[in-house]
Amino acid sequence: MIRVTEQTMAAAAQRGLSLSQTRLANAQQAASWGQRIGRPSDDPVGTAGALQVHAQIAATNQYKRNIDDGTAWLTTLDGALGSATGFLRQVRDLTIQAGNGSLGQDSRNAIAQQIDSLRQDLLSAANTRYLGRSVFAGTSDAEGAFTDGNPPAFNGVPGDTVQRRIGADQTVRVDGDGAAIFGTGAGSIFAVLDAISSDLRNGVDPTSRLQALDTGMNVLVAGRADIGTRLSQLQRAGSENMTDQNKLETQRSGIEDTDLGKAILDLQLQQTNYQAALAVTAKTLMPSLMDFLK
Repeated sequence: MIRVTEQTMAAAAQRGLSLSQTRLANAQQAASWGQRIGRPSDDPVGTAGALQVHAQIAATNQYKRNIDDGTAWLTTLDGALGSATGFLRQVRDLTIQAGNGSLGQDSRNAIAQQIDSLRQDLLSAANTRYLGRSVFAGTSDAEGAFTDGNPPAFNGVPGDTVQRRIGADQTVRVDGDGAAIFGTGAGSIFAVLDAISSDLRNGVDPTSRLQALDTGMNVLVAGRADIGTRLSQLQRAGSENMTDQNKLETQRSGIEDTDLGKAILDLQLQQTNYQAALAVTAKTLMPSLMDFLK
């Protein structure tokens, strides 16, 4: 037989009281923190699921930053190409105006100066930068996509592109191909403007350059349309990313967060249990030596 002594009863009562205290503390922590999992041992399976969801949330947040950065790049490109197209339209109007045979050489020289000014504006648009990077030079770290000359020299690296990952298996190009959009060498749009200006200063009718000018303008418009397509792709990706973020947050909440109503009920139950344990322990430890001498 096992002999039950007062000391054994006291120790058992203290263990029961300690267990009630622990349960009450856990219930208070869950209710105050609002989280069901305070440490991995609380729910090993839930902890593994929570870690996986947190990793997915981190990846989704990075994709969101990439989408925002790519959108800024493409918006900058769109603005630059919009300005460039406007400059070329002004050059076209001036070229048609200069085809008027009644114009004197002074008037032709004045138009040539305007075209030279628009050429500089076009070159500035082609050298547009975003966060210190030329948006038309790919991965090149040159100061600008073009160095002024006759014609301007392209500084980009052919075939290199700037990409942004917007999903687990999806990337989008966010730079513009300056060589393809503005051309290089004698075939560039800058060379066309230089030829128009030269014709005017030499008293030659420049309207024969209109076809080449229109071709260059059409290339810019097509490049801007491609930028618009990529912008739309990023906008769709941004909407999908927001949906994914909401889904993942719901999953995380379902794994980690506490049901507040249930937590409050559990807290009240543990408080009642603890009060009962206190009462039982007080009665168990109450007998003294005088009680045994009676």
